[in-house]
Amino acid sequence: LVQALIISRLDYCNALYYGLPQTLLNRLQRIQNSAARLVCKIAKKDHITPALKDLHWLPVSERIKFKIILLTHNSLNERGPAYIADLLSYYQPSRPLRSAGKNLLVVPRHKTAGFGLRSFEVSAPILWNDLPIHLRECTNVDSFKKFLKTHLFKGYFN
Repeated sequence: LVQALIISRLDYCNALYYGLPQTLLNRLQRIQNSAARLVCKIAKKDHITPALKDLHWLPVSERIKFKIILLTHNSLNERGPAYIADLLSYYQPSRPLRSAGKNLLVVPRHKTAGFGLRSFEVSAPILWNDLPIHLRECTNVDSFKKFLKTHLFKGYFN
């Protein structure tokens, strides 16, 4: 019930939340924390991190990254909308470099510091290029989701 009513609302269009101020993300995180307290029957004064770990729930900030990276993966593997794939381009160096075969994306220049970083064509390559090489080379969607969630989960909680 919590998954259907609360978590699905947190995940709806959450890729648009990338780059929001931390104060606004904290409000969404409090909603997720309340849902975890309800599911695990935890008192309000107890720490929530162990409950999130037990439930295997990514925090809101990591869920946003997950959604953007998954959309990027699907677009690069021709499973996403064509208009999104047109925003992304692979990095092709003009001379032989070690970074040539690492499936990196070009990060375009942006004009404004605040909203430029929040656009998909800038944020997606930044997040994609931060992934380990084994994730960028994975073509199976189910495997990619599993490895990506594990990567983000370990990166946040460790």
